[in-house]
Amino acid sequence: MASVASALSGGSGPVADELAVTAALLQRSTVHVRVGRMGGGSGVIWQPDGLVITNAHVARGPRAQVELSDGRTFDAEVVAHNAQRDLAALRFPAADLPAAIIGDSDTLRVAQVVAAVGNPLGLTGALTLGIIHAIAPAEGRGRQSWVQADVHLAPGNSGGPLADVQGRVVGINSMVSGNLGLAVPSNAVQRFLGVDGVRPRLGITLQPVVIPSGGGRSAEGLLVLEVQPGGAADRAGIGIGDVLIGAGGTAFQGSDGILRALDETSVGFELSLEMLRGGRRTSALVVFEPAASQPVGQAA
Repeated sequence: MASVASALSGGSGPVADELAVTAALLQRSTVHVRVGRMGGGSGVIWQPDGLVITNAHVARGPRAQVELSDGRTFDAEVVAHNAQRDLAALRFPAADLPAAIIGDSDTLRVAQVVAAVGNPLGLTGALTLGIIHAIAPAEGRGRQSWVQADVHLAPGNSGGPLADVQGRVVGINSMVSGNLGLAVPSNAVQRFLGVDGVRPRLGITLQPVVIPSGGGRSAEGLLVLEVQPGGAADRAGIGIGDVLIGAGGTAFQGSDGILRALDETSVGFELSLEMLRGGRRTSALVVFEPAASQPVGQAA
């Protein structure tokens, strides 16, 4: 650990040399993302064929301009956008781009050294180092887990990579909270994109409704208006008139609760939905198969 500390403080030696190589690797796969005349941020080349991941708050419009580390620029389309998870996927025609090596965020541990790369305050490919403090929900940021690290982030870092010292991207930097940088875990990004470019789809039409409850209180639910024959919901036994009230044991906090649950579920996995049927509480286990999914960029 002493050699790591030396590298962190600008020393020399094998560890410092390895970190320099890691920095160069990350800088090649980190891009500038600009939308109109608004500020912009960073992004990560996720696939060599022109798929870039950034933050939803960076790519706010339908299109964005992407500038590579070699100075080339491309006009990209925003093909997927999730404001709750602060993720956006950009696509432009390209080949053989220097894509990032994607790591497994489920293997991260507290005190692990990580590096953040981005384009803050007019700088290009700036790197900062720190350690992981937690992989958990952040106060006031919903129930999603974040990689929380003491890396120094500034405007322009948003959308850039958080990586381990081997250069494997384990998160997408999003914001600062309580003096810690928050990054969306890489596995959450993979779920956002889906397996082989597809995302889970229930195959139902929903309408928000208010559910009266005791003590003058009320709760929110989603009334099922239509069910696609053969879709995931249909196979799970969900029918017209059912009212969805939660997923995975967590009650919906607003009409977008179902979207958050879907964003954290992958094709080939299961999702337990709680619902009311005829005034009685019940549940259904939804299994998302490839036939019940659709390409990134279409409505889920």
